[in-house]
Formats: sequence, structure tokens, C-alpha cells
Amino acid sequence: MIKTILFDVDGVLLSEEHYFDASALTVWELLISNNYLGLAPEKFKTDYSAAEIKTIRENVFGKNDEVLKLMKSRGLNANWDMIYLFFGNQLIHLLSQIKEMEHERISSWLQEPINRETLLDIGRVLHNYSVNTDFNLFIAEFEQSKETKQELFNYLNQLAEEKLCVQTTIFSGIGALWCVCEHTSQEWYVGDENVQKSTGKPSVQLGKKGFLANETTLAAKDEIDALFTFLNESGLTIGIGTGRPELETIQPFHHLDWLKHFDVNQIVTADDVLKAEKELMERRSLSKPDPFTYIMGLNGRETSVETCLNTSLPIENGEEVLVVGDSLADLLAARKMGCQFAAVLTGLSGKDARSDFEKHDADYILDSVLDLKNIIGEK
Repeated sequence: MIKTILFDVDGVLLSEEHYFDASALTVWELLISNNYLGLAPEKFKTDYSAAEIKTIRENVFGKNDEVLKLMKSRGLNANWDMIYLFFGNQLIHLLSQIKEMEHERISSWLQEPINRETLLDIGRVLHNYSVNTDFNLFIAEFEQSKETKQELFNYLNQLAEEKLCVQTTIFSGIGALWCVCEHTSQEWYVGDENVQKSTGKPSVQLGKKGFLANETTLAAKDEIDALFTFLNESGLTIGIGTGRPELETIQPFHHLDWLKHFDVNQIVTADDVLKAEKELMERRSLSKPDPFTYIMGLNGRETSVETCLNTSLPIENGEEVLVVGDSLADLLAARKMGCQFAAVLTGLSGKDARSDFEKHDADYILDSVLDLKNIIGEK
């Protein structure tokens, strides 16, 4: 009997589309803006139209988001990770075009953390040569690998050795370059007004309005509200385990009047995960498909990181917990916990994801999160 339901947010309750827009704009800015590599500063601005954003996203991630779908199929769930992986691949490609002339510099760059100052230095050197980006390269190179999630970062090190003849571990884990990607992405998503609150740092580039005020629900707002009411009245505990930061979770839930259904102690966000990662002795990711997000969502945010990390898996009475998500990363996290999993077909791949969820034996496959009512009604 299900007693607790833990929801992912993006692709389940709220649309991911603006996150993917922000991701594409981030890659675009890191490549062309004078604040970073500066390959084509004349093409950079902070107020692209919807049509321009669509074109940039199609150029970067493919007409049908093929790049994003490949990452999702490998268990990658966080947009920041996707940005980092894609930009890291492009950075290696750009450096490969100057390796004969600049091997010593490249070797030096890849032995120390790659921060914004390093990117500016790399950009100044690239400016002396004729180099080109190749957005088709990602799928061609990463389809050859079998890596998933964290190992995908390590695969960048392998590509660096193969293409640059430099041994490095610089791309593993959450490092300086990942943080640059994350901060630039937050500028695009939350806008000037919220960057300091979201990241603790000021904007590098002002002038971005953000997408935060334009959230789209994946079913009618009132119908989702009624679902939460039904679950509460059925005696279930409901919680959130999302890759969104706290600001981008709490603020929309407040505007939608959904917060009243939740104990905020059981709303776990990317901020909680990042905080936990900083407490680790070694550099490693705790984002999905690592089950940490859902373990903390189940136990509550007041539970110590150590307790969550030391939780025996599969958990006791796992059949009483239902994880609701739209991605393979959510499913894998639920499986590690020994929980039930309901796949919702409103994520990036839509109904095309059904076959993947069937292959991985999802307990339930739902066209909409609203169909949860039928599952609980059967119990």
C-alpha cells in the first residue's frame, strides 16, 4: 500500500521547456560572448526574441533536441550537468584545432581549474586562429561511449587525452567550469532581479529578464491542486525531490497556490544537493540518478546529510513509497531505493519515452500526473 509519494517537478508538474531554452542560451553565451570565449561577440545580446531562442536551441541541441534526449537516455537529469557536458565537449573540440601550435598552453589550461579567467585567456588565444564550433559533434562522439551520468564527465577527460594528447582529470566532478556554466544558466533563467538571491553572486552579464515569471503547468493548475487535495485527504504524505533550485521551486509553487499541500521540510531541491556535495570529502555528484534527493525528500530536509548517505538500500518498506518522475534518472533513483516508480509521459521525449520505461519495467506509465488519482483509487 502506497503511503508516500515523492514528485519530481520538471516534466511532471511544470514544463522544462524554458530550462532547455536557458541551457541553449548559456552554451551560446559561453562560446560567443566577450565575457567568456568571445568567438562571435557581435552575435551576442541579452534580449533574444522567442523565434531567435528557438533557432539557437535548434542549432545547439538539434532540431528535435536530439542532444538533450541522448543525455536523458544516459541518466543525466540536471540542466547544469547537460550544459557543462556539452560546453566541455565543444571546448575540447576548439582546443583540438590549435593543439599543434599551442600544446604547451593547452596542457597548462587543463591542469588547473577552468574558471572564467581561464576561459577569457583561452578565448584570446583562439582569436589568433581560424576555429569553428561543431554542434553535431556531441552525438557522434558520445554515442560511441557507454557511460552514464557521472561517468559522462569522466568521458570528457578521455576525449581530451585522445584529441589533445593531454592527460587530465579536470572535467571530473563539480569543478570551476561547472560552476561557471551553472551561474551563467541561472542568469538566463531567473533574470537580473533574482541572480544574487539564487547564486549568492552578482551577474556577470546584466540585461536578462529571466523565465521565472512564465512557468507553464503540465496540466491545468486547478486540476493539479485538486490532485494534491485528494492525496492529502487520502492520508498520503507527499513530498518533492527536484533538480530545480529552491527559489525556482518555492516561488512557482507559491504563485500557483500549491505550497499549502506540502510540508516544506519534504521539499528537497538542488540547493540541498549542492550543500550536501560540499560536505563530501571527495568530489562527486549526488544529483539523480543518485537517490540522495529522494532519500532526503522521504526523511525530511532536517535529516543530516550523513544519515541520508548512510541509509541502507533498498530502504525498509520501499513498496510503500512511490516516486513520480519523467526521466530514466528518476527511475534509476527509485530502483536503488527499492521504491515503486510511476513514469509520466510529459517530459522532453513525451509519449516516445514509453518504450524506454517499459524496457526498464516502470511500475506505472501515466499520460499525465493527474492519472495518479486512478492508481491511489485502486489501492
